[in-house]
Amino acid sequence: MPTDGSTIIVYGTTWCPDCRRSKQFLAENRIQYAWVDIEQDPVAMAEVERLNEGRRVVPTIVFTDGVVLTEPSNEELAAKLGLITAAKHSFYDLIIIGGGPAGLTAAIYSAREGLHTLILEKGTAGGQIGDTQMLDNFPGFDEGIPGMELARRLIAQAQRFGVEILQSSGVDQINRDGRYLCIHTADGNEYGAQAVLIATGSRYRRLNVPGEKELVGSAIHFCAVCDGPFYKDKDVLVVGGGNSGFQEGLFLSRYAKNITIVEFLPEVKASKLLQNKVAEQPDMRVVTNHAIQGFQANRGKLAGVEVLDRATNEVQIWHPDGVFIFAGLSPNSDFVPPSVERDRWGFIVTGNNLETTMPGVFAAGDVRAGSTKQAAAAAGEGATAALMIRAYLHGQ
Repeated sequence: MPTDGSTIIVYGTTWCPDCRRSKQFLAENRIQYAWVDIEQDPVAMAEVERLNEGRRVVPTIVFTDGVVLTEPSNEELAAKLGLITAAKHSFYDLIIIGGGPAGLTAAIYSAREGLHTLILEKGTAGGQIGDTQMLDNFPGFDEGIPGMELARRLIAQAQRFGVEILQSSGVDQINRDGRYLCIHTADGNEYGAQAVLIATGSRYRRLNVPGEKELVGSAIHFCAVCDGPFYKDKDVLVVGGGNSGFQEGLFLSRYAKNITIVEFLPEVKASKLLQNKVAEQPDMRVVTNHAIQGFQANRGKLAGVEVLDRATNEVQIWHPDGVFIFAGLSPNSDFVPPSVERDRWGFIVTGNNLETTMPGVFAAGDVRAGSTKQAAAAAGEGATAALMIRAYLHGQ
């Protein structure tokens, strides 16, 4: 446990939902912190009681300047970390919801065209690519580029052209007021725009099996970059045999002692390049044709994973220390109004010009039905969307 004040310390327990929420907020904003489970550390428990006048309250978060926040909301965390939570203006030519490759590229193109542009990003600008260890297939980088570095460059390029980026600012609602569109944020702000681009991307799909919900944030994770360091010299299970599962599994090999990748289908879908890289790792194995049936939990701790061998119908109990799930994607489209058509999976339907069924509202990237869920393709869609939005605005 750090004691020199150089690292934010989060005191909590594995079963505490507010602890999981605070950890997720810090991870989404790529804020480094040290996690201390007070149930496993009597000294830490005593420290929490001291800081809270005898009360055992979690999460208790100690910042590098000595400030202590107890059970803080996300808004309180944002304020303490100096995250800007309100835009400079109330009206923009274009508001982009989502700051991943699609949103940032669209912003670069639109700002260069002279459009007053605002990006509203629920987490940290850069999106999922910021949590990706290495992108080997993004054009222009012949030796690959770390996801965080690509995100940094896209953000810097957008800001160079005057794009305003508001992080930790989720959107609750979009509605029309005459010829204008109104955006309502989760923290109570409201902004107007002539056009809106939804580029909120997607999130890793949950398995929806018994025990999963209770363990998310404590023993079940969806981001190897965020939570991998907590599994140094431990055994880890990665669920998903696609590119994401193999990429994140390789990243976890920096920390974990043993890594098992499990795939539901008889064959994995990861590229041959990634399969070869995994095969070269002595601490990694791949198990196919097995299905996760459930997670056994004991006061927020992982007690076992129920795994079905689909060939023999035998159920085994595996005992990893942690689980990382990369089993497909679900769109971040829950906030869109009913007037925006979505397919049966929730992805947003658009026309050839990327406009949705709500006039003036466009969609691009992973959240759009029919997109290829690739970073380079998302950037391309962002550029296309910006050009289509320019044409739409010229017609107003």
